[in-house]
Formats: sequence, structure tokens, C-alpha cells
Amino acid sequence: MAIAINGAAYPPPRDPRVSLLDFLRDRLDLTGTKLGCNQGACGACTVLVDGERVLACLTLAVQVDGREVRTVEGLAPDDADALHPLQQAFVDHEGFQCGYCTPGQVCSALAMLQEVQRGDPSHVSADLAASPRLTRDEIRERMSGNLCRCGAHNGIVEAIEAYAAGGAA
Repeated sequence: MAIAINGAAYPPPRDPRVSLLDFLRDRLDLTGTKLGCNQGACGACTVLVDGERVLACLTLAVQVDGREVRTVEGLAPDDADALHPLQQAFVDHEGFQCGYCTPGQVCSALAMLQEVQRGDPSHVSADLAASPRLTRDEIRERMSGNLCRCGAHNGIVEAIEAYAAGGAA
């Protein structure tokens, strides 16, 4: 089989111990996905696997064989000079300072918005029987697995709110 990464097929690594993070960064030179804690606690390595957010540092590359992986490099439209609308919202709302966590934040936010659209509740969802409303508390709770050590959380929440109000997830 092959791993589909940003629309291109790659054979899985021969060594089954290689993490998805190492495969992306070291073998495919897709360095947008960041190594943060290497323990699954910070979210800097978040990528999308079949549309769901996954921590690449805790996922073996062979686990995604036959699946679709999207990294931050694969989010932008075909026009190489354009950003994905959520990436642009991060710029417009100053949702980053150093930018190290931004790729993981953006990937996580895209998957999080799909969770909300599906009606998946979170810990702070007021009514588990109804579709959750995308409040600031909902966004903060759902993005709590992605840390920003610079303290740009308010800009991140504002960027997600703006994107959700103006476009589909």
C-alpha cells in the first residue's frame, strides 16, 4: 500500500518503528509539522489523518498506511501564493507570535470545526442532546490539547471564530 500525504502517494517506511512525525520531517522534508514535546502533550505535531486530528509524534507511520494524511503544507489551495482561509485568519487576527505551534493549531482547528459540525459534544457543551454552539469556551476547550507558549490564545480563538463565521470547516 501507500500513505497518501497531501495528495501524493509514498511507500511506508521499511522500519515500522518510525513515527509519522519523523517520517514527515526527516524522510519527506515536510517540516511544517513541528516536534514539540514528543510526548503528545503540546499538539505542535498535529496533522489530519482522514480528516481527524492526530498527534504525529505518537503515531507510527505504518499506522497510516492506506490512509490520507494532510499536513499544514497541504492545506493551501492549488495557488502556491495563497493561504488556506484559516491560515489567513490566523494572520489577520494575530493568532501567533513565534509561529512554532501554528501549523498544529491550524490543523487541529480544522478538525475541531468538523467535530462541531457533526454535533460532537465537548466537556463544556451545555446540552449533550443538542448540537454544540461554537462559543469561545467551546473553542478553548476543544483546542486545549494545542499549547501556545507565547500566549497568543486570544488571537487563536478570534481567528477560529472569524473563519467559522465566514466559511465552512
